[in-house]
Amino acid sequence: MRSTKTKFVGEYPINASARLLYPYLSTASGLAEWFCDDVKVEENKVFNFIWDSSNHYAEMTGFRSNRSVRFLFLDDHRQHVSDPSYIDFSIESSELTQEQFLKVVDYSDEEDQEELAELWEHLMQNLREIVGG
Repeated sequence: MRSTKTKFVGEYPINASARLLYPYLSTASGLAEWFCDDVKVEENKVFNFIWDSSNHYAEMTGFRSNRSVRFLFLDDHRQHVSDPSYIDFSIESSELTQEQFLKVVDYSDEEDQEELAELWEHLMQNLREIVGG
């Protein structure tokens, strides 16, 4: 039986330049400050996101410097799966207001949209405190 995945999309205003923000989305040390308990990068460029002492392996499959990054989650043996969970971060700015936004796409097994919204709101609060935004 296959679990159904849910796609959560959130846009969060953030008062920080793309250049300042990008390392917090794309590096192990940056992500460990706000996104999870710890992050380790293995030789094969596989990121190991650690939450509550559990390992979650992901590959950075797409990135555009100071713009966007995507992490594709792998199974426990660091193998690709047929319908992988992923997280996309993209830094966008409003032409009209000159405001910066961080757009998050979270495709995962978590079905409770409300819970995901709360989780991301909390994570964004952490990030804003760190970047001063």
